[in-house]
Amino acid sequence: MSGHRGKIVLVTGAGRGIGQAIADAHAAAGASVAYLDHDPELAAAAAAAAAQRGAAALAVSADVADEASVALAIARIGDAFGPINVLINNAGISPKSGADGKRARLGDMSADEWRRVLDVNLTGAFLCASAVVPGMRAAGRGAIVSVSSVAGKTYCDIVGVHYAATKAALIGFTKHLAGELGPDGITVNAVAPGRIDTPLMRGSAPEANEAARLATPLRRLGKAEDVAQTCLFLTSDNAAFVTGQVCDVAGGWLMT
Repeated sequence: MSGHRGKIVLVTGAGRGIGQAIADAHAAAGASVAYLDHDPELAAAAAAAAAQRGAAALAVSADVADEASVALAIARIGDAFGPINVLINNAGISPKSGADGKRARLGDMSADEWRRVLDVNLTGAFLCASAVVPGMRAAGRGAIVSVSSVAGKTYCDIVGVHYAATKAALIGFTKHLAGELGPDGITVNAVAPGRIDTPLMRGSAPEANEAARLATPLRRLGKAEDVAQTCLFLTSDNAAFVTGQVCDVAGGWLMT
């Protein structure tokens, strides 16, 4: 994919799963990539693996829900690579109610759990965007992609209402910022994955994942790389005239 060599990319939640695949794809395309994760060991392992493949990769540990933590992470990336050109808001959590992997239902959901999901999934995107947009404005270019979900567009019985609410909010966040930041040369888009085979998905009940596979027209679960390649396009020069869009990566599951 053209247009990534020389770019500086921040991917949140990059220690494993979809986030790691997105970071790896950008690193392979020639970008300098910051692998940010709440778990420092996951961030370090993912970045080290990319570096062994010859990539310019930096491990960064931060809590995206904490403004001071985000500020420190952005400063560290700036010192190592320079101003960030591309932000991928991928960090997210989807708590389950028990060891059986069932979704958290409204009556079983504490206010603290609700707030934590909003803090990570939504406020984290706001804090990271707020931190990098000034540099993008100064450069007159930039790209932001947020990882939403098909559960943010229609009812999905696998996830809890807190997760669905944040993923729907990310779509509104994307469309508003696309309009606000367009005059500054910054594109803002989102991807909406379906059931993707990741450690997060494997925390769900197996029967729920199998039902989703059978309901998917392509009759398979998605791969993290499927999402990564869509993000790679949206942050490339080939997508310079694409903004305010939400791209499903779901094999036709839950079409809206």
